[in-house]
Amino acid sequence: MGATAESTQGPDGSQRGVELLRRVLAGSGLDPARADTTWAFGDADPAPPVRRAARPGPGAGAFAAQDGFDGPDVPGGDGSGDLGPADDPLRHVVRMPARAGRPVDWPGWAPAPLRTAWAARGVSRPWSHQAHGAELVHSGADVVVATGTASGKSLVYQLPVLAGLAEDPRATALYLAPTKALAADQLRSLDGLAPDGVRPAAFDGDTPMDQRDWVRRHCRWVFSNPDMLHRSILPRHGRWTTFLRRLRYVVVDECHTYRGVFGSHVALLLRRLLRLAARYGARPVVVLASATVARPEEFASRLTGRDVVAVTEDGSPHAGRTVAFWEPPLLTEITGDNGAPVRRSAGAEVARMLADLVVEDARTLAFVRSRRAAELTALGAKRQVAEVAPELASRVAAYRGGYLPEERRALEADLMSGELLGVATTNALELGVDISGLDAVVQAGFPGTRASFWQQAGRAGRAADEALVVLVARDDPLDTYLVHHPRSLIGAPVESCVLNPVNPYVLAPQLACAAAEMPLTTVDVEEIFGGAPAVEVLDALVEEGVLRRRPHGWFWPDTGDAPAAHVDIRGSGLGQVAVVESATGRLLGTVDGGSAPGTIHSGAVYLHRGDSFVVDELDLDEGVALVHAEDPDWRTEAQSVSDVTVLEVLEHRRHGPVQVCFGATTVTSQVVAYRRRTPDGTVLDQTALDLPPQSLDTRSVWYTIDPDALADAGIDEARLPGALHAAEHAAIGLLPLFAICDRWDIGGLSTALHPDTGLPTVFVHDGHPGGAGLAERGHEVLGRWLTATRAAVGDCECRTGCPSCVQSPKCGNGNNPLDKTGAVQVLDLVLAALRGGAPTGPR
Repeated sequence: MGATAESTQGPDGSQRGVELLRRVLAGSGLDPARADTTWAFGDADPAPPVRRAARPGPGAGAFAAQDGFDGPDVPGGDGSGDLGPADDPLRHVVRMPARAGRPVDWPGWAPAPLRTAWAARGVSRPWSHQAHGAELVHSGADVVVATGTASGKSLVYQLPVLAGLAEDPRATALYLAPTKALAADQLRSLDGLAPDGVRPAAFDGDTPMDQRDWVRRHCRWVFSNPDMLHRSILPRHGRWTTFLRRLRYVVVDECHTYRGVFGSHVALLLRRLLRLAARYGARPVVVLASATVARPEEFASRLTGRDVVAVTEDGSPHAGRTVAFWEPPLLTEITGDNGAPVRRSAGAEVARMLADLVVEDARTLAFVRSRRAAELTALGAKRQVAEVAPELASRVAAYRGGYLPEERRALEADLMSGELLGVATTNALELGVDISGLDAVVQAGFPGTRASFWQQAGRAGRAADEALVVLVARDDPLDTYLVHHPRSLIGAPVESCVLNPVNPYVLAPQLACAAAEMPLTTVDVEEIFGGAPAVEVLDALVEEGVLRRRPHGWFWPDTGDAPAAHVDIRGSGLGQVAVVESATGRLLGTVDGGSAPGTIHSGAVYLHRGDSFVVDELDLDEGVALVHAEDPDWRTEAQSVSDVTVLEVLEHRRHGPVQVCFGATTVTSQVVAYRRRTPDGTVLDQTALDLPPQSLDTRSVWYTIDPDALADAGIDEARLPGALHAAEHAAIGLLPLFAICDRWDIGGLSTALHPDTGLPTVFVHDGHPGGAGLAERGHEVLGRWLTATRAAVGDCECRTGCPSCVQSPKCGNGNNPLDKTGAVQVLDLVLAALRGGAPTGPR
């Protein structure tokens, strides 16, 4: 059903979420009664099927409808009917009703001791999706379970794995998680569940050396991570022969995190694992658990190389939620680049909201983007709480990576018990750790993906009471778009996870590792590693002397040096730069070589385990950055310039005056300066840098426009560079809405005359060698992507352009020239061409 105005009394009998929103509004000096003006969705699912809106948003038209970028009839959901005036931060309030659970009987094969153990934990019967998924796994199917936060995905694999290990006292299982903390949390959840003789144990970088041999010899369910599998288990598979021969299950938890270059590495790593298991006579069942993702069976199949069955019907109950969309007001006393308006920071808004909710005795998580922000937000909230309720100040804390395990466990226990009321956290509390039953979640900016949004939102509202979720927009185009178009978040499916297992920059090191483990045969290459693209990479490795070709396959020369130790599965393949404290010689960490010029240049602020350092010197030739401890009250932003050369056009299509292309490109980029900014966004100064240019072979999507069409649209030669530049910036800011990435993972170039196309051209390129699938995804959804881009620019209330629409924090040209009106005209022209019609002109 469409959205209708209704009473704030929820179907679960609770109006706690609305009550908490009233408190937040009062704390901002707004009328608390505004919280009662809500719109409810007829379906409580986080990504429900939705009806087409009766009124398309600005610039949407027929193209948005045909691409499914539509939503329910939420008043103001198109951005033209926000709840309040332009200076009112509350843009939309959406009410999501509660959903009842669907319990079913245990499968007949479920051992009685396991059912008894779960009953002791309050699980008398499984939810429908748990039983369905467990049945599929038990039958031998490879399965991905993609249901909401707190839906009990762990039981889907725990039940059949524990039953299988109990049935066959020789069988083994391997669990892989993206983080050690998640694996440890899942391992703890087996206390009192695992049958005698299973002896589950961790095998990761924290496992003492003297315990690793014991785990390998005696443990039947190993809890590890992709890094340890890559660097330790597979290169030494001869020592794991017994375990691999008996391997019956492989569990891949939070698999939606395996995307981009990291995901491409993990996809090939899983192929290496399954290949070695087959050598020893095993064919393990693969079980994947994921947050809700688009086309999970397609993604899981691409990740594993197998046909995977998806379980997506969520049978678990969910409490109701009130979701508020909040856009901080513009500041009158501060201006940004070229006099552009600046908004109050999302961090300051979230700290105040956290304080208001703590005073209201609401257990609240505030999600922020960095460790430093977590500390500052907690500090700000604690200070504000102390002014009105000093006895509650000690019940506010920060939670982030870098804390000792015992510190994290204590914070988790205090939050669960209610001892802690307010916690400012990074996404460390987004994955896996069992924090539930909270009253509110406040987000300092869109976390990057709809999947992450719902993961974080799902930390609240698991009990009977309705919960509050507040998304506070940061000053960037994507956040601006979402707070004006709530149906793009609540009424839209989650994103597709993007990975590219045949990226040659990933294939090459992974094939070398596979050959070192066991010679590669032509059957391996054809059936496991991608066929023709892998053969091309192998030929290059042979020519370079990395591998040797024999009649039966490809071999790793026996040098005694396994290649896995030199392959960073989380990096770009461009090597690592060591970050060293100059006063002590202490190695603080490493930074990927491709991102080093933009993150650890001279003068940059570098954060490590919550401590701040300033970079004294970056030596790319030696691969080292020297830093000193300092805690400045400013942050740094690198500024870069780039050039794009077209190597090969892989796909192209003509739409009247517009041509759209996707292909191989070389991007030459150079970090030329950095800016220092205060926490409120004020630019203190800009300092030039002398760093060498970097060359990147990658993939790009681009469009060209015939000059006559631009002239007919009213864009003359003088305005053209600014119009294209602004359209490029805004498009980069909106691509993360369609491909799971960050704007820092992509780049762009716009020019009134590109030498390779001979026309006005806008490029958006993938920031990873060989491409991580981001530009390809942009090419696939170009119409929806540019529709959202046009809406974001058109909805922004600034006059000539600001960080919420067309300005970029990493622009090497100081956001000059930019023509906001011209960007709207360019986007209208391109969208009209894609639809096969004429542009409607400026609006």
